Amino acid sequence: MNGNRDQTRVVLGAFVVLIGVLALADNLFQINTRQIIQFWPAVFVLVGAINISQTRRPGGYVVGAVLMALGVLMTLSNVGLISFHVRDWWPLFLIAAGIAMISRGGLRRSRYGVQQPWDAASEAGSDVNAIAVMSGNKLTVVSQDFRQGEATAVMGGVEIDFRQAVIQTEAHLRAFAFWGGVQIKVPADWSVECRVVSIMGGMEDKTIPAAQATKRLVVDGFVMMGAVVIKN
Repeated sequence: MNGNRDQTRVVLGAFVVLIGVLALADNLFQINTRQIIQFWPAVFVLVGAINISQTRRPGGYVVGAVLMALGVLMTLSNVGLISFHVRDWWPLFLIAAGIAMISRGGLRRSRYGVQQPWDAASEAGSDVNAIAVMSGNKLTVVSQDFRQGEATAVMGGVEIDFRQAVIQTEAHLRAFAFWGGVQIKVPADWSVECRVVSIMGGMEDKTIPAAQATKRLVVDGFVMMGAVVIKN
């Protein structure tokens, strides 16, 4: 996990340095950088690749692949090779969000035998996965042996409530927020270690440290133009 975090920081840092160098060269030496700036959608490819390299779940791979495809199409459009306008294709995001809601509802019926409201789901397993793309996802974790999970928010919001959950000693949660937010609620007797890499976004730990915390939640991942908030 630490290796992934360091790699992400290096890649993103190099990308920011490159943008700064180009802007400085344009200001000081009157170098026309517009031909390079047209490749700005490459940031979507970069973010998608980071998500694919760090995720361990099918939903994460799908989100990463979609971001990479969007970046490639926008870049090809900017250089004049194809004609692609996001405004013409945005309904696909609504279709994908609707399919995700339907599939999640069917999955919960098969696991719990009864349909639950999609915005008030509960999870009893040791492995948790919550995804929100242009939508909201609220999940209450009641597992008595929570170990690991992922929270992915792209132009949407994810809220995970662990206050009824139990971990034995340590658990890990990976948070990915791109133009979105992830909110995490933990019990008062949990300690939290934050390892999230943030660029043009925020990571805020509002928890009050317990006097004698024997259980620890490690939160890592990546945030860009979004936020991850943890509180108890």
